[in-house]
Amino acid sequence: MPRKRKLLSQLSALQNTSSFPQINAVEQLNNTPGADPSPKSSKYFVIEKKNSPQLQEDFFNQPCVSLAKSFLGQILVRKLPDGRELWGRIVETEAYLGGEDEASHSKGGRQTQRNAAMFMKPGTLYVYQIYGIYFCMNVSSQGEGAAVLLRSLEPLQGLDAMRELRSASRKAPSRLLKDWQLCNGPSKLCQAFGIDKAFDQRDLTRDAAIWMVPGQDPPGEQDVVATTRIGIGNRGEWAQKPLRFYLRGNRFVSVVDKKVEREMAAKGHSPGS
Repeated sequence: MPRKRKLLSQLSALQNTSSFPQINAVEQLNNTPGADPSPKSSKYFVIEKKNSPQLQEDFFNQPCVSLAKSFLGQILVRKLPDGRELWGRIVETEAYLGGEDEASHSKGGRQTQRNAAMFMKPGTLYVYQIYGIYFCMNVSSQGEGAAVLLRSLEPLQGLDAMRELRSASRKAPSRLLKDWQLCNGPSKLCQAFGIDKAFDQRDLTRDAAIWMVPGQDPPGEQDVVATTRIGIGNRGEWAQKPLRFYLRGNRFVSVVDKKVEREMAAKGHSPGS
């Protein structure tokens, strides 16, 4: 059971009025008869209703590895067209360093129409499709072609809507998803938050449908596990570099590295110490 954390509350005012993507599953939420407009929150957390600042350009404008670590504990907020908000705490990320990184979409400095967002200002969303079906969401950082993949979230608010969106994205009927299954992977995260290609190249500091707010009690170094990235195939030494970061002991992480965690424990690095 993760430790309860109090969160800062939602934005006092949204910036801009950018249009919302036409996602069928999101439209279905709007048209659900008798739908409860109030957000449903995780039973594990209490959200305080205070004004909270939105993360701005100075936060995103840092080197890729630093940003990947700094994302841990921050809150991703998604406002649906019907006004409901989905909140999730970032618990797992991967850094992709740009030209030198053999696992990066921008390796060798290659810039294409697909990966253009990786070369835009820090805080720009890079959303791409995998297997012709699923989406993954990244955020650009300092560095030419560098970006951070958001791998897993700890759902905090709007869990019912997340379940509906995940269900609409799945082909076959299945059991009701548990809280920890909603956003524990990059594509699951995008499904649960209604993120598709329409979000590519959006600015997290200016968009009205998606933004970030700071979390409380940022994790210390002893709380962060640094290990290898997942699913990057044969990329030589880059497949072994510790460029994936996650919150140690958090049940919402997609894949844990028990070996690295044991090594941390042997060195006396206990979580929360």
